[in-house]
Amino acid sequence: MATVILVLIGIVAALFGSIVGLGGGIIIVPALVLLGPGLLGGDVSSQTAVGTSLAVLIFTAMTSTWTYHKQGKVDFRSGWLLFATSGPAAMAGALLTNAIPQGPFQLAFGLFMLAMFGLMVARERMQPLRIDWPIKRSFTDGAGVVHQYGYNLPLALTIGLAVGLCSGLFGIGGGSLFVPIMVILFRFPPHIATASSMFVIFLSSILGSVVHVWHGNVDWALFLALAPGALIGGRLGAVIASRLSGPQLMWLFRVTLLIMACYLIFKGAQEI
Repeated sequence: MATVILVLIGIVAALFGSIVGLGGGIIIVPALVLLGPGLLGGDVSSQTAVGTSLAVLIFTAMTSTWTYHKQGKVDFRSGWLLFATSGPAAMAGALLTNAIPQGPFQLAFGLFMLAMFGLMVARERMQPLRIDWPIKRSFTDGAGVVHQYGYNLPLALTIGLAVGLCSGLFGIGGGSLFVPIMVILFRFPPHIATASSMFVIFLSSILGSVVHVWHGNVDWALFLALAPGALIGGRLGAVIASRLSGPQLMWLFRVTLLIMACYLIFKGAQEI
């Protein structure tokens, strides 16, 4: 029964993650930490939850990136630029995970999820900023539509650094930060931002996972149970994202995110 639930968690996490470019870790990590005692018969440490989640995200991001690539939506040039700093930073974040006790980690992760909830709500109400960036980017998607956007190199690299650090530290992939920033600040079309962020998540997850494996933070039994769901959900989410916006689905995700954030903050505050 536990294996079935873990597979379902992997599917749901990857489904939501690939639709909005999150990567799915924002569901997997709190699910493992909070459901561990009842589902698995013992506590799952925050380090194990993060390391296992980041390893699973490799498969989620890989299948999503491949599907988005076939649809002609991945801006690889911009993706490699963001990865230049997010990759090494993901490794640094993975090292920091071992230095944070369970209580403070739950509190910090809950606050992070609460911030992501606010960012996702604000994203729908904010219009892309009209800034004349020094670097102009022209990208033609699979449908033949030409998109114009741009960025500032130092700012883009700094954002990659910050997102990569959060990715390795929390095991979330980083798309929850990348996508709204790319859309609002750099005027990326939402579907290009989502697809390109999954490519960056794929690369960064590999580097961050190497550090977590080195420190023994990956539970391979949990990984084997979650990975099949990640493969299924990652591909399915990319297909769904190309066909509908799913506002009801997104609001369900936001409410779930808010509930988990509040509970993690409560639990973390109790253990400090």
